[in-house]
Amino acid sequence: MSVEEIEKVFPNLRISGYSITSPATPEYNCIAWAAGEAESWWEPDPLSLYYWPSNTPRQYTAEAYIKAYEKIGYTVCNNSAYEEDFEKIAIYIDSHGKPTHAARQVSSGDWTSKLGQLEDITGLQYGSVGVVMKRLKNPVL
Repeated sequence: MSVEEIEKVFPNLRISGYSITSPATPEYNCIAWAAGEAESWWEPDPLSLYYWPSNTPRQYTAEAYIKAYEKIGYTVCNNSAYEEDFEKIAIYIDSHGKPTHAARQVSSGDWTSKLGQLEDITGLQYGSVGVVMKRLKNPVL
């Protein structure tokens, strides 16, 4: 998709600045990308058509998304500031409390995200962050 088309669909990107970091693909979405997954589409659809962590509610709620990310080691935290020893994700929430998007923080402190079936981008202002979560980068086992 062209830059003009992306900015028409996501007008806040023009304001905040961003760069395209990969070509468009339907293989995965922003929820999967935030989890570090680029091989499956994550969605809590009630028909189980897409991947969703086992024993996690298949609901479009912040609580269900939090539980999904907790399954892979994330915990809710109180800020989005970059921390050297942690990986962070942000769950974006609409005015009704429904999750709409997710992003993952990269080592520069910027955020990377997947625009649906479109490209991956870095450096974004998508909407309202409802929840920030973090996990240790290299946990000692």
